[in-house]
Amino acid sequence: MDLFEYQARDLFAKHGVPVLAGEVVDTPEAARGAAERLGGRAVVKAQVKIGGRGKAGGVKLAADPDDAVAKAGQILGMDIKGHEVRKVMLAQTADIAEEYYVSYLLDRANRTFLAMASVEGGMDIEQVAATKPEALAKIPVDAIQGVDKDKAREIVAAAEFPQDVADQIADVLVTLWKAFVAEDALLVEVNPLIKSGDGRVIALDAKVSLDANADFRQPDHAALEDKAAADPLEAAAKAKGLNYVKLDGEVGIIGNGAGLVMSTLDVVAYAGERHGSVKPANFLDIGGGASAEVMANGLEIILGDPSVKSVFVNVFGGITACDAVANGIVKALELLKSKGEDVTKPLVVRLDGNNAEEGRRILTEANHPLVEQVDTMDGAAERAAELAAAK
Repeated sequence: MDLFEYQARDLFAKHGVPVLAGEVVDTPEAARGAAERLGGRAVVKAQVKIGGRGKAGGVKLAADPDDAVAKAGQILGMDIKGHEVRKVMLAQTADIAEEYYVSYLLDRANRTFLAMASVEGGMDIEQVAATKPEALAKIPVDAIQGVDKDKAREIVAAAEFPQDVADQIADVLVTLWKAFVAEDALLVEVNPLIKSGDGRVIALDAKVSLDANADFRQPDHAALEDKAAADPLEAAAKAKGLNYVKLDGEVGIIGNGAGLVMSTLDVVAYAGERHGSVKPANFLDIGGGASAEVMANGLEIILGDPSVKSVFVNVFGGITACDAVANGIVKALELLKSKGEDVTKPLVVRLDGNNAEEGRRILTEANHPLVEQVDTMDGAAERAAELAAAK
């Protein structure tokens, strides 16, 4: 889960990373009081989960509270690379002498963590990384040893930070690592980390991405979710405990096991090329021990997606027996009918493995006009794509 800047700033402050005071508002008039509390002069910053805000006009300096109202009015409602600005953060201004860059992230390719640092921070850090890779120091961090003062000094030396701020930056790196670990983050980034006119080192911006797999031990993270921007289908699926991801396509996908579902996405995409570029509409893994109720919940979510034209249920029975899946399909269709929802989308079902024959018998006896059974995975993908293209 990516955080807004104001949320990341609050997280940094919680763990002792030096930040400036700031407030978040969602109306222009509310910016007046926030600016007054911050001393009158403030930076007004669009709160969107995308880079390039400054170049897009989403960061403006307000000279006084009246100007803060005007600047907030200009920024709120903006579209920045497809992201609508619904909130702005007003932050204290800073006398910037120098701009740096520091971050920690999970390095999946090398199965470790990585510290990155540069004395050339600011809006063009991506360009610096691309054109002057030697200016961006990259130092592996051992998951067990972490970042203590000695490791922080190693990072400072590798990035060639000025001697007059070396100790302060080392302190920030130690504190930032503690925040990274304590919050189960995948990324923490400060750009820019500044040296102010009076010599202080301050995190002027904050970017954080949290690991959703750690939500079970981070109950406070639920409050950080941007519910307004969440896809309603994904939100409904999450409420039902389903492993669902919305995609841009027309064939709804249900399978048991992430590997099988990923393979199903591939075969549907391949088959769809022969039927007007039909694509998968979602990823939905009902898991290895899913009940009929789980199957019904999943089908209800997918059938509620207006972009879905057909559904492919691909199950290889193991822990999840095929008869339970078949009962789930029948139950879901009955449930939708009882709610007065008109089910018009065809279902292509491929059952194999544990209790497959019983599952097929249940579906055959139910004799639902929208349900077709196909024996092979490739054949079922072909049929689902064909039906979607015909809609």
